[in-house]
Amino acid sequence: MKYLGISLGIFLSLIAEGLSLLCYQCVSTHPGCGTPFKWVWYPSKSCPEENDVCVKIIEKKGVTEVITRDCLSSVVGLRTDIPADRYEGCRPAAFDPRLANYVNNSIKELDIKRDYYDSTTWCFCYFDHWCNSSSSVVSSVSFMTLCLLLIYLKQIVL
Repeated sequence: MKYLGISLGIFLSLIAEGLSLLCYQCVSTHPGCGTPFKWVWYPSKSCPEENDVCVKIIEKKGVTEVITRDCLSSVVGLRTDIPADRYEGCRPAAFDPRLANYVNNSIKELDIKRDYYDSTTWCFCYFDHWCNSSSSVVSSVSFMTLCLLLIYLKQIVL
């Protein structure tokens, strides 16, 4: 009976982690984060918000491509070009006419108007196993439940 409480505690801790969305967090300037993506090098990050979405931002300037991968809640405070449609799939960045309206800055490198890149594409995903690997944790939780049930039934029979 003592082990049942410990097993139940482990089981409940796995449920909280298993139901959260897991996303990769890196920029293509890091080794292995560009194309092709080496998922072995980057552990998944648990997204902080309940209804979060994994994001892949592709910014192109000529032949140069910068790819950013993260949770949407981590990026939403930094970017104003997030598309309103955040369903599964890729779409171009939104245009913000109010961005840097009252700024007179001639330093192009600061990119205040966010017009440095020729094209910016936002990709959202929350159904795919590459974006959310919690399905494997949920299956291990169901296996853990089955084991706990068998242990409990064995104690009742003996």
